[in-house]
Amino acid sequence: MAIITISREMGTGAYFIAQEVAKKLKYTLVDGPQLAACSRQYGLDVEMLQAVDEKPPSYNTVEDRARAASLNAIELMLLDFAKKGNVILYGRGSQDLLEGCGNLLRLRFIADFDERVERFAEREWIDPDLAQALIRRSDLQRCGFIHFYFDRDCHDPLGYDLIFNTSRLSQSAIVDAIVAAVKDPQLKEADTWAGEVIDNIILIKRIETALLRSEELAYRPFQIEVEDDVVSLSGYISSEREKQAALRVVAAVDGVKQVKENIQVVNYKAYKDKG
Repeated sequence: MAIITISREMGTGAYFIAQEVAKKLKYTLVDGPQLAACSRQYGLDVEMLQAVDEKPPSYNTVEDRARAASLNAIELMLLDFAKKGNVILYGRGSQDLLEGCGNLLRLRFIADFDERVERFAEREWIDPDLAQALIRRSDLQRCGFIHFYFDRDCHDPLGYDLIFNTSRLSQSAIVDAIVAAVKDPQLKEADTWAGEVIDNIILIKRIETALLRSEELAYRPFQIEVEDDVVSLSGYISSEREKQAALRVVAAVDGVKQVKENIQVVNYKAYKDKG
């Protein structure tokens, strides 16, 4: 059955709806606690998980790259759950992470701002002014994460299949609509080939993680493509030594059969000195 991804604004009641849909469909809800429970299997402690979860990464220092690699570990968890099927992936840019998988049902939950503030304040037993500040911060952080990491506006309706305004529709009506949408024949048909797409994304993420964690080279934003376990690596790097190191790192990743490269060596400092 379809993989459901959920994007939400804070205070929309999306989590309760996700729980109800999971019960009706007998799906696994992959949320923060679920990720925390299996994080150590991916070399990620709970403290680091909380530090990088849904936050825009940086790549400047060795520590930055370690945090970015941890974010990749979260994505590998999501991808492994997606590969098993019958899951609801809650937040974390899952609809963008799994771009190209035809068996996705991509959901977005919105609501009137004042209503979101009221709901959140009541749920957390906090002052409405504090609730308002926290919701604004959450909105900026989550949309910033999507924009920085996936280069997409989180408000773009074309990034979703269904958008629910929980200020206008009851939770039961929304749950029924989602359960009906999951049964769409087009989503079922895509199940036959979506697994291969997920496998390719998983391999790309493993390669990205290995490059981020390598002590032999500074991080470079390579273009990585995978087809039949053959990896095509392209981009720019500052020396032949680093180029060869990058190729060794990629070739050593489990699942890589062959590496094709189109990496250009560009020494900016030498070029600048000549000028």
